Formats: sequence, C-alpha cells, structure tokens
Amino acid sequence: MDAGLIFQMLLAVLGAIILYTFIGFVPGTDETSVLMPVTLAVVLAGVQPIVVLTFFIAAIITLNLMNAIPTALVGLPGGVLSTPMIEHALYLKERGMAATSIKKMATGSIIGTAVAIPVSLLLANILAPFSDSVKEYAPLLFVFGAVFLSLIGKNKLLALISIIPLGLLFQGLRYLYWGLGAVPQEKNVTVSFFLGITIGPLLVSLLGLLNKQNRDSLPRHEQNKIKLNEVDEKQTLLNPFGTITKKEAGTSAIVSLLSNFLFFLSPVGLTILFGEAVSNKEIDPVKKASMAITSMSALSHATYLSGLIIPLIALGIPLSPVAVGPANALFNAPPVFTLEHNLHHLLSTSEFVFAILFAGILASVVTYFIAMKYARQMTVFVLKKIPHEAILGLFIGFILLLAYMDAGLINIFGVLLVGIVCGTLNKMGVNYGVQFMILYAAPWITTHLIFK
Repeated sequence: MDAGLIFQMLLAVLGAIILYTFIGFVPGTDETSVLMPVTLAVVLAGVQPIVVLTFFIAAIITLNLMNAIPTALVGLPGGVLSTPMIEHALYLKERGMAATSIKKMATGSIIGTAVAIPVSLLLANILAPFSDSVKEYAPLLFVFGAVFLSLIGKNKLLALISIIPLGLLFQGLRYLYWGLGAVPQEKNVTVSFFLGITIGPLLVSLLGLLNKQNRDSLPRHEQNKIKLNEVDEKQTLLNPFGTITKKEAGTSAIVSLLSNFLFFLSPVGLTILFGEAVSNKEIDPVKKASMAITSMSALSHATYLSGLIIPLIALGIPLSPVAVGPANALFNAPPVFTLEHNLHHLLSTSEFVFAILFAGILASVVTYFIAMKYARQMTVFVLKKIPHEAILGLFIGFILLLAYMDAGLINIFGVLLVGIVCGTLNKMGVNYGVQFMILYAAPWITTHLIFK
C-alpha cells in the first residue's frame, strides 16, 4: 500500500469527521438519510474502494457520538440511535450533570468501538467459509428478516400485513420501468427506492402541511428557549476510563460483545434491549441513568460496526439492518458496485483490517477529543447558525437528483410514491428495518407468493 493511497485514506477520515461532526449536532436527523446519500456520492465519484470503506467507518463513529451530544445538552435526539438515551440524559441534565453525560457517552463510544472491531473481524472470518451457502438462501433470509423485525417492532400485526403489499409496490414499479423502457431489463432499480424509504416520514410531514385543515389544526408553541449550562473544561478528563466506574466499563464491554453475535438485528432494538436491561439493575436513579447512557453509547457503536463489518467481509451481501440501510452503497451502487462486485470482492482481508483499524482508531481519538473539549461550543454554533430545515432540504434535493439519475424523470414520481407509502407506514409503526428488508425480498415475494 503506497503513501499516496494512505494519504487519501487520511483525507477521507478527516473529511468524514468534519462533515459528520456538524451534521451530528443537528437534532432530528436520521442516520440512514445522512449517511447513505453521501456515501453513495463518494462511491459514484470513483473513489478507491479502500478509501470509501475508510470514509464510512469514520463517518459511523463520528456521527454516532456527535448525535448523542445534543441529547445530553439540549434533550433533543441527534439521530434515531440517540433517542433511547433522552430520558436518562435529561435526568442527569436536570441535576447539573450534562458535562458528565458527555464524558460518559464519549467513553462508551470508545469501549463499543474497541470491542466491536476485533470481535467483528473475528466473526467475519469464521462465517466466511459458509458464505456460498448463506448467499444461496439470501432471498429467504431477507423475508425472514422482515418477519423477525416485524415481530420485535411497535406494531407487529400491521408490519406483518405490510410485507406483501410493499413487496408488490417495489417490484411493480420495477416492472413498470422495464415495460416503459425507462431502464433496461438487466437493471434492477433499488438504491433510489431505498432513499425513498429514508425520506418517507419527512415527506409525509411536509405534504401534510399542504392540507390547510391539517395545517390549521397543528398546535402553536412559544419560541423554544434552550439553555446550555457552562462546562468547566478543567474538569474534562482526557483519560477515557477516568470518567466512568469499573462497573460501567465492564458492563458496556459485555453488552458490546454480545451485540456482535446479533449483528442481523436492529441496532435501535439492541440498544434499547441491552441498555435498559443493564441499567434497570441499578437502584439509585443517578447510577441508573449513568449506566444507561454509557452502555447505550457503547451499543450504538458496536451494533453499527458489527452490522457493517460482518456482512461486508464474510458475505458481500447486505444481511443486517445496517448493511441494508446506511451502508447499502458499499454493497450495491450501480454501476460502480453490484451485489456480485463490491468491496467484498475488491479488497483483501488485510486491506479490510487495515482500513477498519486506521479509520476506527483515528476517528475515535479525534471525535473523543472534540466531544470532551468543544461539545458545548459546537452545539451553540449549530443551533444558532445551521437551520435544521436547510439540512433536511439539502438531503431531499440530493435524493431526488439520485432518483433521476437512477431511472429518469418517472422515477422521481416513483420515489415520491415510495416515500408517501413507506412514510405513512413508518408513522403507523412499521420501522425502517422492516421496509428495507421487504425491498430486498420483493423479487422472491412476487415470484413465490403470487396466487395464480
């Protein structure tokens, strides 16, 4: 590996840190909607495969930690994975422990990353010899994943009922495009439908504003005033393990380890499941909240990293919510990557290990320092200077552009249809993970479950 390539990897890590540090501080963004489009743009730009992987690993680590900072300081979730921490972070904030929350979250992220990377690499190499068998049954695994995620979601029955109709919608649009000649028969439109799912809830909310009756019925609030407590930087400890107890460190390491073996499950589900389980053992409210935010921060990193590393190295097909979701462009981004020709096929094991360790270590060190030293200042800057609407508008515009590039003008309306249907179902309790799995299972569903 030459010096020029390593320099490109360094630039990719720094670029990901700078970009997702600011995006991570914007409350209310979704990990998939801000990771997937940018990663897809990097892939389509022709960046070297190992540099793409380096960028994405750094982006995951940066975004997950920075998303947790507004949660601790303001009580607003940066992303979906930080939502489970809100109650515990607000409890500590009310007791003047916001700075402590940030330190514990940052340390938890270090633990989750340190555990997940070696364990995921080990599990990926153990599973690699069985990849052909797994790939053979991949369509069935997607169907199983959709059913399983439905059963652990909020609205189980609705999620199960939606599987076949959504499969028909996705595959029906593909057949429409083929029939009209919008795309050639050999092209399978997936990426833009995927992006339609990610903007669905936002799209439904925006279109709802066009209905005057609904708009007039919306509640009106006074201007929200956000108060940020001063942080005594002298109390900031640069030693990660000086910020948490031995019990918090040990518990976070154990749950991070266990989550790697369940990489095919929802990261949010695992974060809530393990985080609440270990924190409920604490009787003291402060200790309970501290345990929760530390372990949940560790889990958010461990679940994302394992959900990417294991399918990418061992299988080459997206068989986890992370791989099907935010990391999808690493598996399937025509014409650069396809399911038969992606990072799994282009990089050697040693290149995977080097890129993951390089990005993981560098991003963890830099983001930890930023979180410990400048969290408050950056939160103030983002809340005052960067409109939430501007960020969301940018990504919606970007997604519509990619939809046009994927299958022309007709696909813009196809993506809007997907967004409206999936966004409505999302608001009713059918989560992203179920919808992503259905998207990949659609060909099998329409082939095997259509009654003639």
